[in-house]
Parts: sequence; structure tokens; C-alpha cells
Amino acid sequence: MDNQKLAKEILAGVGGESNVNSLVHCATRLRFKLKNRDIVNKDQVADIPGVVTVMESGGQFQVVIGNTVSDVYQAFNGISHLVDDDQSAAPAATDEKETIFGKFVDLVSGLFTPLLGVMAGAGILKGLLSIALQLKWVVANTSTYTILNAIADSLFYFLPVLLAITAARKFKANTFVAVTIAGTLVYPSIITLANPGVHADLFGIPLVMVKYTSTVIPIILAVYVANKIEKFLNDHLHESIKNFITPMVVLVTVVPLTLMVFGPFGVYVGNALAAVLTAIFNFSPIIAGALMATAWQILVIFGLHWGIVPVMLNNLATLGKDPLKPGVAISVFAQAGATLGVMLKTKNKQFKALSASAAISALFGITEPAIYGVTLRLKRPFIIAVSSAAIGGGIAGFAGSAGYAAGPSSILMIPAFYGKTGAGFVGFLIAMVVAFSTAAILTYLIGFEDVPVKADSLAANKEKPQVGEPTTTHIFSPLTGTIVPLAEIKDKAFASGALGKGVAILPTKGEVLSPVDGTITMAFATGHAIGLTANDGTEILIHIGLDTVKLNGQYFTLKVEQDQKVKVGDPLVTFDLDAIKAAGYDITTPVIITSMAPHEDMIESTQTEIETGERLATLI
Repeated sequence: MDNQKLAKEILAGVGGESNVNSLVHCATRLRFKLKNRDIVNKDQVADIPGVVTVMESGGQFQVVIGNTVSDVYQAFNGISHLVDDDQSAAPAATDEKETIFGKFVDLVSGLFTPLLGVMAGAGILKGLLSIALQLKWVVANTSTYTILNAIADSLFYFLPVLLAITAARKFKANTFVAVTIAGTLVYPSIITLANPGVHADLFGIPLVMVKYTSTVIPIILAVYVANKIEKFLNDHLHESIKNFITPMVVLVTVVPLTLMVFGPFGVYVGNALAAVLTAIFNFSPIIAGALMATAWQILVIFGLHWGIVPVMLNNLATLGKDPLKPGVAISVFAQAGATLGVMLKTKNKQFKALSASAAISALFGITEPAIYGVTLRLKRPFIIAVSSAAIGGGIAGFAGSAGYAAGPSSILMIPAFYGKTGAGFVGFLIAMVVAFSTAAILTYLIGFEDVPVKADSLAANKEKPQVGEPTTTHIFSPLTGTIVPLAEIKDKAFASGALGKGVAILPTKGEVLSPVDGTITMAFATGHAIGLTANDGTEILIHIGLDTVKLNGQYFTLKVEQDQKVKVGDPLVTFDLDAIKAAGYDITTPVIITSMAPHEDMIESTQTEIETGERLATLI
């Protein structure tokens, strides 16, 4: 389709120019900020020829185009007066509510996502240590147990300190001031003041002291207020004194406020939430467990699951266990089972390979490829997975199962469900097996409308003359690092294969080299993505990290320009690997074959670790 015609159809689908606050683009997507999402015809936009898929994330309506997105964006400028800033009118009132909730979900995601990896590691160790203690492989009160327990428990004990770091990044506050506030809350003398029978006051004002270890809400409120005070002071104090006066004033203001207001309020809210959940599970643990397992993956689709995460962490802090966690894990295993059923049933070889990869990634806690790429796409397997999860959740609720450590739900986190008695753990294992196997078996037996092999591909194969040897092109690795299956990355547009076949690399060096001899056809000034066309016509997209367009070029240095000729091994981009990770971005880099012509298939490298210049894939 002509780019201008495509732009006109997309603009009509999003409600016209008058409904657009701003429009920008990254390497593959048009990113709209809309005034009123209610009038958007999402299905109409998704069905437009030239549109790969549509998604809503981070307050943006994203239209995935592929490597021609820059041309389509330019076509928008030719038919509209859209600008790249946010100076247009305020959104409609109906959308304001969505925006507020969207900001809340984005906030929670930003606070907890950087901690998930270490939470998972500590949670697994905590579960294994609990099992070892019950089996008498280790003995309590020994130095060995003390050290291992400290390793496993320190993250949860000092959770306010870690949340202070992520909250400071999210609110753009002074990280060191935020950590000092958190450190004060968990300071040994402050914790002692919360002991029974101890009276505490501040300048004669009585304090309701609580223990802040493992708490969530107080430090988030404290850092938010600290940021507001900090900005006010920096705007009004002279440069010569604000560097030391601002931190001092923030500390002597926010710490007392936290001890007098935010702390008790946050803890009381947390205790109230825990009491409500306990009452629900006491009323009917079977129904409560089934509902949680049913709802979780539905919440994931809409990005609402982050709103539950603070509640789960609060349960661990107040109850010492989380009754919601088994439902989450069981829903994950149900999705993995349904995806396995699809893999066994489908006749489409490419879809079978995608399903196998998605099922494996789901078992390790990454369900997006399974949901978006397989079960939700086919509809019936998703319904079966949700129903199977409800059965498993009911069993877990009946058994009194609970999680005893935080972290993403995966097969590696199973030890985190082992409690003091082990009875709930057995029930959880039974529930997990039931949910997984039921979803797999029912998906296979009931079936689904299979993904057809595209007719035009079949026709092309039949009509293509078989003359001489097939053309072969080698793609050499542009990065040094660990190879990651494309279906396992946390971006459904890439993971689903919608933008093309490829692999991903988790880099260990901040340098991108040319994977082919060819021409630079897309050189973003931001340096986060680059497109090449090989001499044989193959088109390749290298997208450094996920969602790194938001860095606006920070930490990236582009070494080439548009239409420049390059050879294998020529430097394309350098980037500050540590700084990008410290900023909270996933640095996993997809290498996508956006156009395989004149080739028909791709054979990936079987290596796990790879260096620049080694063979990454072969096109045949």
C-alpha cells in the first residue's frame, strides 16, 4: 500500500488528527498519544494492510509497521500538522481516569521490575533452604544456616532500601537522599522503638512506631514527597548552597513525616489489605484460589497485573506468606500446558516451532509469547488455559497453599511454595500438575482453528523454478553475548515473529558491528536501532534493547550514516551497556530479518554464547 494512503487509514482509525496529542516513532512503531481512546477503532487499524499489529502500552497507542515506519511517519507529516510535543489540549475527562490508572500501573511496573531478577534468585534460595531445614540437611542456629538465610532474606528485610532506589529513579528524586530515608527507617535503633512497651516521641509529639523492614507503601510515599520538596527547594535556593541545604531540609522534613504519618498510614493500609484477603480465603479458600488463578492471565493481557504486586509483597511482610502467589503460578503453568497442546496439535511447522519455544518460555515465567503469540491468538486454547487454571487454583486454595518468597512465577520458583509443614506444598504441586496437564490434554482433544500455511507462500514454492543451487547468505553476529530465542524476549511484536524471523542477543559488550556486506538503509539519530540491506537484498533490523527509544539517544553513539556502504565487521553503533541497564532498560537486542527475499528459510546458530564475527544464522 502507498505510504500516504496507509497513513490516512491509520489516522482515520485513531479518530482523526483532532484526537491526537502527539505522534512519534521508533524503529518499528508509530507511537500515538491520544486525547480519547474510546473513539479509536482498534480492529480497523489492526486490519489495515501494512500494519503488523496494534498494542497499547505506557499510555501510548502503538501501531507496529516494521522497518518502513520512518517512511510512513513522513507520510503523516504530509497529510497532517501533528507535532512531537505535548502542547496540545488536555485529554477528555473520560480518558483522564484511564490515564491516572495507566500511570499507576506504569509506576508499579517501574518500581518492581528492576527487582524481579534478584527477587527470583533470593526466593528460590529461600525455598530451597526451607526444604533443607525440614529434611535436616542443615541445622538452624548454625553459622552455615545463618549465612545462607541472610543471603536469602536480606532483600526482603531491606526491601524499603531497594524500593527507595527504584522510586528515586521513577520520581526523578535524589537517589542518595531516598536511600538515606529508607536506611533511617530500618536503622536498628528505630526498629527497637517499635518493640512492645517502648514509648517513642519526637519533640514531645507521640509516635506510633511500626517495624519498617519488608514494608512497601511507606517508602514510596516518602520518596514521592521528598521529590516534591527537593524540586521546590532547588528552584528557590541559590546554586552556592542548594547542594547541601536541599538534602538536609528534605531529610529533616521527610523522615519525621514518614514516622508520624506515612509509616503508620502505609502499614495500617497494608494490614487492612492483608486482613481482607485473609477473610476472603477463610470464607472460601477454594473459590478465592480459583478466582485468583482465573484472573491473573486476564490481568496480564490488559497490563493490570502490576496493581496486584504490592498487595502480594505486603502479604509477605504482614502475614509471612502470600495466599495469592499459588494462583499466579498455576495460571502460568496452565498457559504453558495449553501452548504445549497447540504445539502437539498444529500441522503448521512454523507455528509448531513458535509454540514449542513459547511453552518453554512460559515454564520459566515469561508468558507473553504464549499468550499473544499462541493461546490468545487462537482464542479457544486461552479459554481452556484459564479454565484449567481455575481448577488448579481451587485445589491450591483447598490445600491452603501459599508462597513464602517473592519473584516471577516459574518452574524455578517451586521451592518458594514450601512452608513449615509442607502440606500446602503438596497441594500446590498437585494443583500445578492438574492445571498444566488439563490445559494440554483439553487443547489437544478439543482442538482449535489451526493457523494455515499462507497460500501465496505455497504458490510461490510451486511456481519457483528449481535452477542450480539455492542462494545462501550468512548473517554474522553483530554483538558479543548470549543468544536468546526470539520467542522468549519481553516484547510481543518481536517475540511473535510478526516483524520477521530472527534471534536475540543479550550483549556483554557495547559495540554493534555490521553482520553483512551491504548498505545502511535506516540510521536513527538516537542510535538505538539500525537497518541494513545486504547486497543480495536481504533486509536486517538490529534493535539495541527494548523500548530504548525513550532514552532519546542517551548512551548511544552512531558510527554510520544513511546510505553508507559497509562490510562485515564495520562498526555501526557503540553504547554504554551498564548505563542503559542502570536506567532500567532490558538490553536484549533482537536481530530481525525483516525481508528474506530471495531466501525461503533461516537456520539459526546452535551456539549459546557468541562473539562478533561468528556465524549467527544462515539464510537458504
